Amino acid sequence: MLSVGVVGGTGYTGIELLRLLIMHPQVELKYVTSRSEAGTKVSDLFPNLREHTDIEFTVPDIDTLSECDIVFFATPNGTAMKMVPDLVAKGCRVIDLAADFRIKDQAVWEHWYGMDHACAELLSEAVYGLPEINREAVRDARIVANPGCYPTAVTLGFLPLIENGLVEDQHLIADAKSGISGAGRGANVAMLFSETNESFKPYGVAGHRHLPEIRQTLGNIAGHDVGLTFVPHLLPMIRGIEASLYAVLNSTGTDLHELYARRYAAEPFVDVLPEGSMPETRSVRGVNMCRISVFQPQGGDTVVVSSVIDNLVKGAAGQAIQNMNIMSRLPETEGLVHPALLP
Repeated sequence: MLSVGVVGGTGYTGIELLRLLIMHPQVELKYVTSRSEAGTKVSDLFPNLREHTDIEFTVPDIDTLSECDIVFFATPNGTAMKMVPDLVAKGCRVIDLAADFRIKDQAVWEHWYGMDHACAELLSEAVYGLPEINREAVRDARIVANPGCYPTAVTLGFLPLIENGLVEDQHLIADAKSGISGAGRGANVAMLFSETNESFKPYGVAGHRHLPEIRQTLGNIAGHDVGLTFVPHLLPMIRGIEASLYAVLNSTGTDLHELYARRYAAEPFVDVLPEGSMPETRSVRGVNMCRISVFQPQGGDTVVVSSVIDNLVKGAAGQAIQNMNIMSRLPETEGLVHPALLP
């Protein structure tokens, strides 16, 4: 059994992580921390976990957390980087679901996140935890930077095209939409039901924190810097991301559906839909799956890719457990195979 700790188990990502870990047959959940909820039963805060766990929240402590094989951080940006050096020094492996280790360039990270990095010396060691491109590096990593939700959907959507040099990669467009849970569980007037219901709006058009992460990842795949216009939108639903991706083809002779089907044939959590099918966010609700369709409208030189994920699962907690499985030499699908929630 894997001994697991979770730092920061009170947000939407944290509760989704706990739900999935509790169902995992190879996990012993030893610690769940929260300074504000210390002493409270997790199931008292999250009644969906009643009769599934009796664990209580505790104050985060390096010595107790270091008893775990793996520690997850489901904390705000800037928290993990203060504790990770001590944990890895004690032999603990870490998966950070926030952004502390995603961007390799310290100056870029500090610009976008507005704070000094507390352990910049570990940025080069951290492995970007998108298994579809970094599976072997994840296997032996001490620190895994779990990707953001938008970057997961966008990268998986563009990946086969950029790997094969099939598109003009200086003018990529990602038009993405997310449910409200992507904004977190904190009180926020803009996220109230009466503020978001029956409305649809873009945000972060001038620059979203996931932009440098996506550019870094796509650039690593391409072997050079790429140009990307990324516009996120807020949808009046709880879960889900749909990313509509646009690029201009260098040539029009490739069977794009076959390209995608071949690239993802061995990937357990990427589903290339039949030609002409339209992905729906409801088809991935609650599961660690990315569903993709690729189109070439009117046979022209523009390719359109639609990629859908659950932002809390393949975009966060589920992908983190996928990485845990890889790091622990467990079957990659362990604890993660179940149908989506409908309706």
